[in-house]
Amino acid sequence: MQVTAPVAATAGRSLWSEARGRFRANRAAMTGFVVLGLIAIAALVGPGLTGHAYDRVYQDYVRVPPSLAAYPTAGQLEQALARTGARLRARIETVGTSGATLSLRLVSERPIDERMLAHFERSDILGTARTIARTEDGRVLTLEVPVRQRRFLLGTDQNGRDLLTRTLIAGRVSLAIGLLAAGVALLIGVAYGSAAGFIGGRTDQLMMRLVDVLYALPFIFFVILLVVFFGRNFILMFLAVGAIEWLDMARIVRGQTLSIRRQEYVLAAEALGVRTHDILRRHIVPNLLGPVIVYTTLLIAKVILLESFLSFLGLGVQEPMTSWGVLIAEGARNIQGAVWLLIGPAVALIATLFALNFVGDGLRDALDPKDR
Repeated sequence: MQVTAPVAATAGRSLWSEARGRFRANRAAMTGFVVLGLIAIAALVGPGLTGHAYDRVYQDYVRVPPSLAAYPTAGQLEQALARTGARLRARIETVGTSGATLSLRLVSERPIDERMLAHFERSDILGTARTIARTEDGRVLTLEVPVRQRRFLLGTDQNGRDLLTRTLIAGRVSLAIGLLAAGVALLIGVAYGSAAGFIGGRTDQLMMRLVDVLYALPFIFFVILLVVFFGRNFILMFLAVGAIEWLDMARIVRGQTLSIRRQEYVLAAEALGVRTHDILRRHIVPNLLGPVIVYTTLLIAKVILLESFLSFLGLGVQEPMTSWGVLIAEGARNIQGAVWLLIGPAVALIATLFALNFVGDGLRDALDPKDR
């Protein structure tokens, strides 16, 4: 009697594993995903690596252009020495250079109080002066003064703050507002839309008429009212944007729920007496995840762009905190004399929006059942 070896069972593939494979095969979507991840990592980690605080003001480096070389330049160093000498009421006769250290000879018509040498370290360019020699009458001092070298890869703004650090901090704010507002839209919109679509009848009509009423409210007017009552802050942006953007999510989810509620597994659950909120939790909402995830990625890009628009109008976050919209507004006002103030934040915002749209398109193609 011949014994037949058992046939190994063929491992099945879930819809999520197929969607993951299709998403990975989409080069544009994967590129957008990688770019988005790099931008998020740079926004989280980058400000601690630049060597500058986002609110640190360098009075000696106002609107300096981007440079890979370290500042100060020869002209900036000469101006800093001239200003410090004027405060000391002394004349700088000779200047010697040894690496990043200057050797200075100060001459004054009256004795120089060495306590006044603190003016050197008050400069953003010069460090603490050390007296090497002095004459008996105290009118001539020989000093060693270190030069503080700083790098501004994207230049500085009109207040002398490092633009690279502020662009990265602005990325934190813009991405946080986008994620939080999209999260609010996701929670409220999915719960509201699925309930309206599944219950149906007059309840559905009443709930959707409420959505229509909220749609009729002017968004800018709503934001201005919040600014008047609560002032400009991060929480305001979160509330203003999140309280409006869930309306589109609710409509999308309601339309999908009306289609899903007619499926056999939902009807079977109703016939077995499963409670309404259990049907929504176990059957309706899980089958809505595909279109909801796609719309959420696009909603994040929309919220970031909306926040930038509000900040451009002066209704966004307040100083010293910043966002991409605030930086772009400042760059637009100084575009003639300092174009770099606009280029850096604009490139970061455009790259983020493109990446989010590529990821959203990739998820849409991966989760579309008609393409399987």
